[in-house]
Amino acid sequence: MKHRAIGAVLFGSGILLLALAAGLVFVVKPAMSKLPYDLEASTSVAEARGATFLQITNGNIAINRADLKSTVRVSPDAKTTGELSGDLDGKAVVWQVGQTVERTDSKELVSAYGLALALDRVAGSALDWNNQYLDDTGTREKVQFSGQMYKFPFGAEKKTYQIYDRDLRGVRPAEFKGTEDIKGIESYRYEQVITDEQLNLAEERVKLLLGTLAPGATSGKVVYSNNRTVWIDPVTGSFLKVREVQRKTLVPDVGAPATLLDADFSYNEETVAASVKRAEDSRQKLTLLGVWVPIGLVLLGLILAAAGVLVARRGAAKPDAEPRHRADVTAEQPAVPGR
Repeated sequence: MKHRAIGAVLFGSGILLLALAAGLVFVVKPAMSKLPYDLEASTSVAEARGATFLQITNGNIAINRADLKSTVRVSPDAKTTGELSGDLDGKAVVWQVGQTVERTDSKELVSAYGLALALDRVAGSALDWNNQYLDDTGTREKVQFSGQMYKFPFGAEKKTYQIYDRDLRGVRPAEFKGTEDIKGIESYRYEQVITDEQLNLAEERVKLLLGTLAPGATSGKVVYSNNRTVWIDPVTGSFLKVREVQRKTLVPDVGAPATLLDADFSYNEETVAASVKRAEDSRQKLTLLGVWVPIGLVLLGLILAAAGVLVARRGAAKPDAEPRHRADVTAEQPAVPGR
């Protein structure tokens, strides 16, 4: 009985460990493959050397040339996330995002924007949310964000994704172009090509530009091009590196076109290193709880279950012990007299 009890305990413990391993793989890991509610704020910096750009200072319009620095800060909004309801409750997180572009020589501000959006915690894409907005003119504008913006899905695939472009107020396809090593991580590279698309600008803004840069013109348009390349960690969907070759051109009805922007922005080395470090930390957590710990639990569970079976069988096969004071019947014992 003692062996059977020990065997049952060992076997039960083994089965429990196997169940825990399955729970880690099918419950815990998927729960971790989501944007957390307590994600820390992050900052990314992209630089463009020798850029040509439009600069408005005290109402004066000028086309200047200098090095530019673009700083984007992403701040998860835990309070607003906690207030989400309906289909967004538990499915989305709210992020506040702000960007500034400044000259590196004089630190003068060239442009800025701010926005708020709701992101799908797994897909990383923008979701429909009543309070989303974009402010790149000094006034908050109601917009409809969609597609990927600051995050790709966990488990990104080798396929085309839709990336939202702020200037166009819409998505354009970003095609998978191959893999590339970024500081030890095999990244997926996606490229989005936007070529000479007209921007939907207010008429007064275009006329203001025409008055300074194209005297004599009565109408015109601003066309926009951007070759955007993003390097994504396929496990976490995090941006590891970004490059944008942007160009904006004022095209008047008469006269020569005027370049408003010609800049090649790329993440600086510090931003790439920090992005890789965050991705590695997230990868390690997912691998530890989703792979190595379950493997260890499975092995230990199988060993315990097998040991339990062996111990129980050994106990069943062993004969019961004979009584210590059994009276043996021998030839020397007297015969029972006959009747």
